[in-house]
Amino acid sequence: MSLTLMTYNIRNGGRGRLDAVARVVAEVSPDILAVQELRGEPDLGALTGMRAHVARSAGGQPVGLFFARHLRVLAAGVVPRPFFHAAAWARVATPGGPLTVVTAHLFPLWGRVRRTEARWLAGVVKDRKDAVLLGDLNALDPYSDHAARLATLSRRYRRRHEHRCGRGVDTRAMALLARRGLVDVFRRCGTGQAWTVPTRLGGAEFTELRLDYVLATPSAAGWFTECRVVTGGAAESASDHYPLMARATW
Repeated sequence: MSLTLMTYNIRNGGRGRLDAVARVVAEVSPDILAVQELRGEPDLGALTGMRAHVARSAGGQPVGLFFARHLRVLAAGVVPRPFFHAAAWARVATPGGPLTVVTAHLFPLWGRVRRTEARWLAGVVKDRKDAVLLGDLNALDPYSDHAARLATLSRRYRRRHEHRCGRGVDTRAMALLARRGLVDVFRRCGTGQAWTVPTRLGGAEFTELRLDYVLATPSAAGWFTECRVVTGGAAESASDHYPLMARATW
């Protein structure tokens, strides 16, 4: 048996592109879909045939978790912290036992704020044996050399990923999550293209970077057998982010 998860930033509510977003989702057919930038709260549930759980945002954009109709959701809620965007969680029944799923969209501009938001997320899953965190974390991993790609960006956008005091590339948010025990599923079993931005719709703020992640607690990470960035077809222009999918197998 298997469970497919997918995370997708659909860019400003998918305005004018929702049909294309729905086609991308249908291609993967995830059991659990994490969505960021649900501006205007588009009825993505109706388009995908999935049940929606949305966390609203006071200052940014909502995020949501969507569930296939066959999946049993045991509980759901929002993470009660002042995220710039939002964070949602759910507890679902799986063949491997109950799984906590969390989605978030971290602050895009300053690494210091991202690190604080990452700490809040780590707190959500710290007492959960089996948990997965999905989303647009707007952060760079601490395992790769990002300097050459960042150098192609204008200073305005490059500063989003640099220490404000001039100490190079800022990977603090992802390093914190790694220290708290969360496993980068793409790094564990990913294949193909690693970067999730930009698609053909992307603009000056992006170069080829991985900003979208599936992270899992160690016991849950062992379930995953596949992870890939979804490219081609409608995914090339449905958003400025490519979706990232991962499959757990028992």
